[in-house]
Amino acid sequence: SLLDFFPLRSLAIGHQYSSLGTQPILCGSIPGLVPKQLRFCRNYVEIMPSVAEGVKIGIQECQHQFRGRRWNCTTVNDSLAIFGPVLDKATRESAFVHAIASAGVAFAVTRSCAEGSATICGCDTRHKGSPGEGWKWGGCSEDVEFGSMVSREFADARENRPDARSAMNRHNNEAGRTSIIELMHLKCKCHGLSGSCEVKTCWWSQPDFRVIGDYLKDKYDSASEMVVEKHRESRGWVETLRPKYNFFKAPTEKDLVYYENSPNFCEPNPETGSFGTRDRICNVTSHGIDGCDLLCCGRGHNTRTEKRKEKCHCIFHWCCYVRCQECIRVYDVHTCK
Repeated sequence: SLLDFFPLRSLAIGHQYSSLGTQPILCGSIPGLVPKQLRFCRNYVEIMPSVAEGVKIGIQECQHQFRGRRWNCTTVNDSLAIFGPVLDKATRESAFVHAIASAGVAFAVTRSCAEGSATICGCDTRHKGSPGEGWKWGGCSEDVEFGSMVSREFADARENRPDARSAMNRHNNEAGRTSIIELMHLKCKCHGLSGSCEVKTCWWSQPDFRVIGDYLKDKYDSASEMVVEKHRESRGWVETLRPKYNFFKAPTEKDLVYYENSPNFCEPNPETGSFGTRDRICNVTSHGIDGCDLLCCGRGHNTRTEKRKEKCHCIFHWCCYVRCQECIRVYDVHTCK
C-alpha cells in the first residue's frame, strides 16, 4: 500500500528523503516499489515530488486531527514503517491514515498541475455544468480527476491481493479521494468598474486541506465495522467485506471501513505500536477525549507552572510599524501520570 511502502516509508518523513521535493527523483533508488509503481514513477517522474508532498501533508493533517486523542498519529523515527505496528491491524486508525494519505496525494498533484509545475498536466478543461447568470468560466479549474488518477494508480498498485486487507485499503483510499471531489467548489473573481462585479469569472477549486481533514475525521468517527467473508472463485479463495450490523446503513464509497478493534492506546505496547499517554498534555477543563480524565485513562494528571515570554501592550505607530513590550506570563500545564 501507499502507507507500507512508497512514499510514506520513502518520502514523507525519513530524513534521508527530506529534500526529495526539490531534487530529481531516481525511481530505481526508491525502496519497496512493485513493478507497476516503478513503471508509473518513470512515466510520471516530474509529478513524483508532488506525490511525496501529498503524503507529507496527509500525515501532518492526521497529526492535527488526532492531537487530542489517545492515539495522536505518532510517527516513529529511524524506521521504515513510520507508524510502527499501528497500521498492521485493520482498525479505524488504519482506515483514516490510508484515506488521508491518498487524499493528500490527489490534492497535492491536482494543485501542482493547476500551478503549472508539470508539463504533463494542467487545468481542467471539462467544465461541469453550464455557467450561471452573471458569470463565465475562466481562471484555472483544478483537474481533480487527474490528481485522483495519479493517487489511484500509485497508491492502489499494491492492493491487488484477493484478501480482506487489500479490499479495505482500496475502499479507504478511494474514500479519501472521493472526499476532494465532494468538496470541490466554485471560486469567483469580480470584473467591472470599481469592482462592481457586473461579470464574474469562476473556476473549480479544491478546498483548503484542513476542510478535507475535518471531513475525513467525521468519517473516522462514523466508520463502518465490517466482517470478512470467504468465497471460492475460479482464481481461488477470495475475501470480501460485508457490514457487521444489518440494522445500520451499509457504507457507501464515501465512508471509511474497518474490521478489527483498536487497542485503547492507554499503555505503551510495542506489539500494537501504542506509546501510551503518559506525559501527554491534557485539557483540565474538557470533558471530551482530550480532557485529563479520558486522555489519562483514569490515572490522574500532574500540574506544573510554565513561564512564557510573549509580546504585549502593542502600539501601532503611524506609519507603519507596531512596537510591543515583552511580558512574562505564567501558565498551568497539565500532563498525564
